[in-house]
Amino acid sequence: MLVSTHIMARRTTLWAEVAVLGVALIWGASYPVAKGALTHMPVLLLIFWRFALAALVMTTVAFRDLRAAGRADLLAGVLLGGILCAIFLAETWGISMTTATNAALIISLCTIFTPFLEFGLRRRLPPAGVMAGATVAVSGVMVLSGGMGALGAGDLLILGAAGLRAVMVVSTKRLMEGSRLSSAALTAVQAATVAGLTMALLLVQSGPAGLLVSADIGGWASVAFLSLFCTVGAFYVQNAAVRRTSPTRVGFLMGTEPLFGFALAWAILSEPATPAALIGAGLIVAGTSLGLAVDRQS
Repeated sequence: MLVSTHIMARRTTLWAEVAVLGVALIWGASYPVAKGALTHMPVLLLIFWRFALAALVMTTVAFRDLRAAGRADLLAGVLLGGILCAIFLAETWGISMTTATNAALIISLCTIFTPFLEFGLRRRLPPAGVMAGATVAVSGVMVLSGGMGALGAGDLLILGAAGLRAVMVVSTKRLMEGSRLSSAALTAVQAATVAGLTMALLLVQSGPAGLLVSADIGGWASVAFLSLFCTVGAFYVQNAAVRRTSPTRVGFLMGTEPLFGFALAWAILSEPATPAALIGAGLIVAGTSLGLAVDRQS
């Protein structure tokens, strides 16, 4: 019976990690799509409509769970939504100021922030193999982006978003541990919080007219993709997966995101694929694989 339970637990963890890889693929696609969407609308407006649509969908899906949720769980969801809003303000403004390739690559630095934050809160250093894997992955990002000296303002905003992503993963694990709030309800609360905060900023900045969009069908298609796939689907999966595996493993799995972003930026936006980029991509794969293998054994 114990063996069967252990096998089931391992299978659940494996499926959670496969799902996170799927999220990495979808988020990799989000960089060229967001870059295109920003030609139709400014940063705050894109974030607002992306999350307003996501909140509408997820509130409908999780209506019963939300009605039954306790106040403490809802407040924890709002706090996580505030962190998420900060991530997307930094990330989307960063994308508007740099290439989709750079954005996808630099965001993977969350792979080094996550284990140091997770283990740091326990007042311990991560295992040597995890640190080595993170170092190799970060070296890959540096090769791809041309080194820290080549980072512009947009790149630095993406770097800040990477740090906030690590905070998000670890905070979700801690705040939601033992919580009865479903992953769908948590995603709804987070999306509504981001939509509410960005709407407030838009109203202060431009009044009610600031909520209006003049975009063609391509612009709205980009918003729909970012909302339904990159927000509703991806955050639901991440919220569910982080409860079933470690924040460090989630961080390393999400570290494969820049590879997908790099490939799709090349395919969709024709951004260059140089030899240095290919070497950097190989380093990211090697580093994330090493970090995952060591963390799984620890």
